[in-house]
Amino acid sequence: MHIRSFIYRVYDLYRDGFRHMRLGKLLWVIVLVKLFVIFVVLKIFFFPNFLKQHAKEGEEAEYVASQVLKAYP
Repeated sequence: MHIRSFIYRVYDLYRDGFRHMRLGKLLWVIVLVKLFVIFVVLKIFFFPNFLKQHAKEGEEAEYVASQVLKAYP
């Protein structure tokens, strides 16, 4: 029971904290938008699927192994 009580108090602390914050909510929105831009937008436009372009489907592992062995004989 003691651990459950502690977990509930920690949860209650964070719930009240997020409920009453004003600037913090804006900062969390900014952080989430930045993460979205980093992981979704940049991935789509700047990081193409290299293996799809250079290896046949189902042979990706062989292509990677050959490239690694070519680079480090």
